Amino acid sequence: MTDRSKLPPCNSVPLHDPRFYLARPWALLNNRAVPKWCKTIVAVLLLPACVGALSTLWLVLRASGKADTIWAAALAGAGCWLAIYLLLPKPMWVYVFGHELTHALWTWLLGGRVKKFKASAKGGHVLVTRNNFVVALAPYFFPLYAALIVLVFVAGHWLWNWRPYIVWFHLLLGAAYAFHLTLTWHILKSRQSDIIEHGYLFSGVIIFLGNIAVLLVGIPLLAAQVGVVQALGWWLECTAQVLHGLGRVL
Repeated sequence: MTDRSKLPPCNSVPLHDPRFYLARPWALLNNRAVPKWCKTIVAVLLLPACVGALSTLWLVLRASGKADTIWAAALAGAGCWLAIYLLLPKPMWVYVFGHELTHALWTWLLGGRVKKFKASAKGGHVLVTRNNFVVALAPYFFPLYAALIVLVFVAGHWLWNWRPYIVWFHLLLGAAYAFHLTLTWHILKSRQSDIIEHGYLFSGVIIFLGNIAVLLVGIPLLAAQVGVVQALGWWLECTAQVLHGLGRVL
């Protein structure tokens, strides 16, 4: 445990000095306080977790394959959206609104306030009182519309027993998640200030881990073939195997 009373005042320590983060550990979440080289090191250290996450996702998908009725409806919904994405004009205003709303949502979750909100088909922005890499990168890994569909269905099922409509729930959920993946990939092909601010490697690692984490929690809850705790345990085991393999090579 660090004795903060023995550390120099924060305003007398430059940002590149490690003592700055000893005095203010919460500054590691501040996107302006942490230099990019530090985030690059963190990203490199997280690469084994990325490999472990990918292996775990395969294990979870293989174990959840028996839930064929769920997968049929979800994949049908994803296919419907993919046809819309390829054949019709992209609803960019809907995506941008959800993108900026996700920034705002994670700002609220982390105790900040939203001062300004703007969204249009050409772009948008939010002005917030608390900004960090989670707030900045959340829209790229958190499928807001899919989460809203889950919340609406859970509330409706609790109030009116919507079990007869569960196929439609899986259909809409598949479409919403495909919407998230395709349009996120679409905007990532252009210059994004959120990505540039935090560095491409760090942002890529966080976005990848965030998307995999959503699946490692969502698929077990949806298919009910593997527990969430079990899936996360597999992630730790797979990551440990990757680190063990690297240790043997090095």
